Amino acid sequence: MTLNPIPLIANPCCNRAQSRALGEAMRRRDFIKVITGSAAAWPLVARAQQGEPMRRIGVLMNLAVDDPEGQPRVTAFVQALGQLGWIEVRNMRIDYRWAAGRDVDLFHKYAPELVALAPDVILASGFPSVAALLPVTRSVPVVFVLVADPVGAGFVESLAQPGGNITGFTIFEFSISAKWLELLKRIAPQVTRAGIIRDATLTSGTAMFAAIQAVAPSLGIDVRPIGVGDVSEIERAVTAFARSPNGGLILTPSPFLPPERNLIIALASRHNLPTIYYERYLVSAGGLASYGPDFVDEYRRAAVYINRVLKGEKPADLPVQAPTKYKTVINLKTAKSLGLEIPPTVLSSADEVIE
Repeated sequence: MTLNPIPLIANPCCNRAQSRALGEAMRRRDFIKVITGSAAAWPLVARAQQGEPMRRIGVLMNLAVDDPEGQPRVTAFVQALGQLGWIEVRNMRIDYRWAAGRDVDLFHKYAPELVALAPDVILASGFPSVAALLPVTRSVPVVFVLVADPVGAGFVESLAQPGGNITGFTIFEFSISAKWLELLKRIAPQVTRAGIIRDATLTSGTAMFAAIQAVAPSLGIDVRPIGVGDVSEIERAVTAFARSPNGGLILTPSPFLPPERNLIIALASRHNLPTIYYERYLVSAGGLASYGPDFVDEYRRAAVYINRVLKGEKPADLPVQAPTKYKTVINLKTAKSLGLEIPPTVLSSADEVIE
């Protein structure tokens, strides 16, 4: 139905009539929209009511619900599921729990909550999510993302044959840790000392430091570890490290690090320390450069495994996979603030340059 515009008339009485007419027209238009939208939804609801199987997916995130990295990852996961035929409301439901930082009690609270909902499969993001789920279920299939060393952590028997109810996607191959130090030297040739911010409580933290240590002599860099403790500990350690000249930093991943990410970026800027990160977000937030996998892509790939589990395959038969996409990202504004001139060879090989 097309509503003809009502002509404007100068008479005040007519203006009031005009207003009433316009109001009625708008109400009719909105009513038509509601009816049309409802009618479009009827087939979807009808299909669910007529017995199309409804599957349940639990998601345990290692980020806070308001973390800027969380929503893009979840969105990518849901979109990938949709491409595989799994649509919320129609044939699947997702239950989310968001936990973050060093409060492991949150993970241990949410893990049994999700299991109690009797999901068909759970997506577990990061080491603490899997560690919390492992004691509460050996039967619900779990697909993880962003776990550095699932074998060392005892989550799976081997990468090729996980052997239980858990499988997924690793965040790194330890050998790439050496590339962080190489990138630091290429961007800041004057660096002769590198502080490696790592989590020594994780097998992955020790392994990544060892890989960096192995290549350090050939680059003429002395490396030393900086522990990932609480905020005050990190601040004290970085400040002490910065007292000597020609220093730089490398931030290695830790599942307990997200709340301190911005602090480390601020410390690097305050002390004029060239720093290499493992994640693009940290560069877009003001860090100098990063080299690492596409974290969002891991959620897309996880959707493929979730689909296979929902169709009857077992995690024990799905090998743990390493990342397939790595990106180098450089922030030119940060480089300028640090007084660095990025070599053209580094810029030309970067996947993304932030101006």
